Amino acid sequence: MSEAGKSIHELNADLFEPEEDGRFADPREARKKAMDYLARREYGRQELIRKLVAAGFDPDAAVPAIDRLAVEGLQDDRRFVENFARSRVNQGKGPVRVQADLRQRGIDPGLIDEVLDALSADWRALAIEVRRKKFGSTLPRNFSDKAKQMRFLQYRGFSQAEIEIAIGDRGDDYD
Repeated sequence: MSEAGKSIHELNADLFEPEEDGRFADPREARKKAMDYLARREYGRQELIRKLVAAGFDPDAAVPAIDRLAVEGLQDDRRFVENFARSRVNQGKGPVRVQADLRQRGIDPGLIDEVLDALSADWRALAIEVRRKKFGSTLPRNFSDKAKQMRFLQYRGFSQAEIEIAIGDRGDDYD
């Protein structure tokens, strides 16, 4: 068909078709983008790879770029977990929540346990402090108050034992 027989849409179709952009397959470009992300905050390896892929980079370009950053010490899962855990503790989050958030980000469970053990946070004291900050120093006096405070602490990521200590549950009967 000659150009005269084409519609205006067919003539302009080439202008609107996306060009094949080779930069998304280039590990150097993926490294640059990863450096942009890392300049803002720490990321775990898997989280950073997912972020690059979501930005349009080919996984075959993203993985070697992140591997190179790890070798250079610019991306480090241990450093990420340490910073993340400290941040969450400062927010009043318990160990169950911290572990779940890190697993969701693709961090190795062994590394999570190792870092949380080394953090040596006093989870029981933190649970008491978080409960006190939210509900005051008076312990719950009835079942509904106790349940409400337990749900809150559970959502924050504290274990059952830590919750029982925080709410002063010694097996007492409630009104």
